[in-house]
Amino acid sequence: MTKYDYLIVGSGLYGAMFAWKATQAGKHCLVLDRRPHTGGNLYCENVEGINVHKYGPHIFHTSSNEVWDFVNSIVPFNGYINMPQANFHGEIYNLPFNMHTFHQMWGVQTAVEAQAIIEQQRAEAMEKMHSEGADEPRNLEEQALLLVGRDIYEKLINEYTQKQWGRFCSELPAFIIRRLPVRFEYNNNYFNDKYQGIPIGGYNRLIDGLLDGIEIRCGVDFLSDKAYWSSLAEKVLFTGCLDEYFDYCFGKLEYRSLRFEQQTLHQPNYQNNAIINYTSMDVPYTRIIEHKHFEMFGPQVESCPKTVITKEYPSEWREGMEPFYPINDKPNNQLYLKYKALADAQTNVLFGGRLAEYKYYDMAPIVEIVLNMQL
Repeated sequence: MTKYDYLIVGSGLYGAMFAWKATQAGKHCLVLDRRPHTGGNLYCENVEGINVHKYGPHIFHTSSNEVWDFVNSIVPFNGYINMPQANFHGEIYNLPFNMHTFHQMWGVQTAVEAQAIIEQQRAEAMEKMHSEGADEPRNLEEQALLLVGRDIYEKLINEYTQKQWGRFCSELPAFIIRRLPVRFEYNNNYFNDKYQGIPIGGYNRLIDGLLDGIEIRCGVDFLSDKAYWSSLAEKVLFTGCLDEYFDYCFGKLEYRSLRFEQQTLHQPNYQNNAIINYTSMDVPYTRIIEHKHFEMFGPQVESCPKTVITKEYPSEWREGMEPFYPINDKPNNQLYLKYKALADAQTNVLFGGRLAEYKYYDMAPIVEIVLNMQL
């Protein structure tokens, strides 16, 4: 006899949101997670009074009143604004690409001056593409050149992207960079959304609030005894890797992974900003995160005598590593569709989230999707 209405495999944001939603609907849930903690990649570890984003930085942003009101009903969010910077051989540039960036790049002061330079470089890229018989960008390199021109591409996109994806920009699909923000105004806010911030006290408080009162078992590998665990519930929500659920019967989907190198420093401030990207190939990591800047501002930074930084090193995914970014090129997408057909044929198993759907998700869309589910 089944004991639970839902067995939820994975306690990341999708799993935690689903568990909350099902519980609100009167369902009895059990949540399993392979890791020794809940929260998936949102998990934070408190080090020297600083909430460290153990699996990379997460900034919540949305324009939805419903989504923002909901997450703040679980835990209040602060007013953090994401304003990353880029370091290219010691030259510092503001991100996203805006008038500060263009002034740093070319010394221009007006939008007219910046637009003239970019338009000239765009025209050169278009002419080259047409000379090769192409009407549309065939890869990420061509798409980037048509968006921002060669100067910005060479310093802030080309080598950084090679590090991030392990492939030349000419080998990557154009869609990866189609939404690259370009602003002809002095505005360093990375996101265009109405709301953004970090949960006060860290993301663990958000996950703990969503899972409050729900039975949880960490350190449990659902796939090691899939039949047993599935027998405990009427339905299963699986948020892990789709190909792994089906024992890689069609082969393995490809991912990019990350390695994190964390340091605690005996100084109150290291880089004066939460995120700095390193865009040249001679630096092996893609960015440095200084975690205290997500939740400490002004005098708070100096009053905390230590700081914690993390360097991110991208790599190809191998078994035993955390899969972070799906490689949504044509072969992988075709392989995913084979697995999706198997998933769609399941009667008592639901699949959701970035790993089960083989797509990159921001956090807010996950919240919105689950809030609007009919259970």
